[in-house]
Amino acid sequence: MKGILTVGAAAAIGLAAAPAWAGLGGAPAFPDAQRTPATRLMAAVNAATTTWTVTTTTLDNDTVIHEYLDASGTVFAVSWRGPRIGSLDTLLGNYFPAWQKGLAAAQSARRGGYGPVAVHQADLVVETGGHMGALTGRAWLPKALPQGFNVDQIQ
Repeated sequence: MKGILTVGAAAAIGLAAAPAWAGLGGAPAFPDAQRTPATRLMAAVNAATTTWTVTTTTLDNDTVIHEYLDASGTVFAVSWRGPRIGSLDTLLGNYFPAWQKGLAAAQSARRGGYGPVAVHQADLVVETGGHMGALTGRAWLPKALPQGFNVDQIQ
């Protein structure tokens, strides 16, 4: 993710779009979103398919949010792109405090400032970037990724 992002401000920006249903690691934050089935063929001794669902929500401000759901309907990844970032407390759900802690550590390590942020932890990865008016980001739970899923598919 390239570009400049006002880290502290972007982390605090919330969109009053939808109530917090669950988010990452739980049920979709936007339960009425359009669902698109996605499958990936895995090369193995016996060809197998892994299925997940991608939901797409466009907020009133034109921010597009994708939620990636496993076969049981649990959100294992989210992404966003648009003029504002999604409400991270809604998108990250119970993982929001871990993001805040990781964000604070990243800011401290570079002595504040602006720019893209990547927080890579064993249980949570969040990457943000972009520039004013065109913000992007994605987050996922490494231990919850379906077999054969590649994080490059989170867009």
